Amino acid sequence: MVTTLEPTLSVRQVLTLERVLAGEPEVVAGASQLDRAVRWVHVAEAPDVGVMLTGGEMVLTTGVLLAGDEGKQAEYIQSLHRAEAAAVVLGLGRAFPAPPDVMRRAAERCGLPMVVLHRPFPFAELTEEVQARLVRRKFAAVSLSESVRTALTGLITAGAPLQRLLDEIAHHSGCPVVVTNLAHRVLATAGERSAVDDVLRDWERIARQAGGSEGDGWIRAELGGRGERWGQIMLCGYRGDTATGRLLADRAAEALVLHRMLGGNSAHTWEEQSAQSLLTDLASGVVPARQLLPRARAAGLPVNRRTFVPLVVRDGDPAELDRVLRLLGLPGIVAELADGATAVLLSLARDQDAAVLTANFAARLGRTVVAAADPRTAWDDVPAGMREARHVADAVADSAPVLDLPPVVRLRDVHLRGLIRLLRDDPHVQSFAERELDGLLCAAGDDLLAVLRTYLATGRNKSRTAQLHHVSRPALYRRLEAIQTRLGVDLDDFEQAASVHIALLAHDAQQS
Repeated sequence: MVTTLEPTLSVRQVLTLERVLAGEPEVVAGASQLDRAVRWVHVAEAPDVGVMLTGGEMVLTTGVLLAGDEGKQAEYIQSLHRAEAAAVVLGLGRAFPAPPDVMRRAAERCGLPMVVLHRPFPFAELTEEVQARLVRRKFAAVSLSESVRTALTGLITAGAPLQRLLDEIAHHSGCPVVVTNLAHRVLATAGERSAVDDVLRDWERIARQAGGSEGDGWIRAELGGRGERWGQIMLCGYRGDTATGRLLADRAAEALVLHRMLGGNSAHTWEEQSAQSLLTDLASGVVPARQLLPRARAAGLPVNRRTFVPLVVRDGDPAELDRVLRLLGLPGIVAELADGATAVLLSLARDQDAAVLTANFAARLGRTVVAAADPRTAWDDVPAGMREARHVADAVADSAPVLDLPPVVRLRDVHLRGLIRLLRDDPHVQSFAERELDGLLCAAGDDLLAVLRTYLATGRNKSRTAQLHHVSRPALYRRLEAIQTRLGVDLDDFEQAASVHIALLAHDAQQS
């Protein structure tokens, strides 16, 4: 839907009105300026009419007070020019049976459109027609402004997210809507997906021209307040008139600033939301990677001839991870995903050592476990890499404290845990886990289940298990005996212990 107003009347449009055509209008000067906007129509015979104007008026006159005085005629045109009148319309008659050369030449020099009417014409009809059209347009502008403002304010007070506001703006404008930061990196978009993708594919050129003049439906408004600018919103290829587009962009900017103030949001938060949307779509695989490439490029991620390293960090602070990336000078994006996982996508030059740089990144995070997929050199392989890193992170999530894991964990490091996690939804695996652990799957067995988990994860190391659970070795022996009694197994028997271990891994995978 394109919301539009009746375009501002130009001199050219006024001259095409049926009532004006009846007066046989002829443009005798300033023909190149006929697209000037007409703000009002004014009937005036006074020689010093310019002092009564504020600009944009079409002045109608018979010239009765100018006849016979060429000096007054030239000054009359100069006065209109100084007042920035839109045009002058002279009705020919007793005062001027033909277009006066002095006025025509003066108007041509000033670039002021001068029109003569060859047939008698009641000026009242013209003023009535034009004023009515201009009033209707102004009323429509006020109505549209209030309608858009009410809709957006209602969404804000209802707690709608940024994307919902942008969808509403795109609905009114009927074109792609893009929000950027001051570096022209895309933070959010709205509109028909294919049209948005077309804009993002050409975003580098658009961003370079962002400081230029508006035109061809590219209308923008600054975002900021209290003397600080922090972004802009752009209507990309708006098909209505410029005045309406400007109004929509201004109302949209007001709403986004209000949304930020009331919601405690910041431009940085919008950057996080943009990264989160991109990485979530990459990890899910629902959207083909090729379709996400324009979004990644517009978000500032280098994508040409790069090596991509997907990472997932459990319980990581996105702000801290982003800070470490900047500290190490590593290009990449960071976003918090579901279940406390944070995804990082590194984009490295082909000649950089991905393993070394990933290890440096993990070292800066201290004791945090970083799950990594093998590097990808093709963008189309990134979604599979994101899923691989997520799988690795999930496989060690519950047992990281008791496992001897490297700072960067890869698929080859998760062994049986990774396989069980892939099979966790299989009904046969679920039945096996319940059957093997039946004696402990109750509220009273929670503590014993935790001890069993640690005992098996540490390779049946009794000293390490007692230490991690802060109990004495005799106390641990009693608990292990209780576990064996409830399960009816001998944990000293390798096969029976392995069976219980697999069941416990499947149970934990199902629970998470």
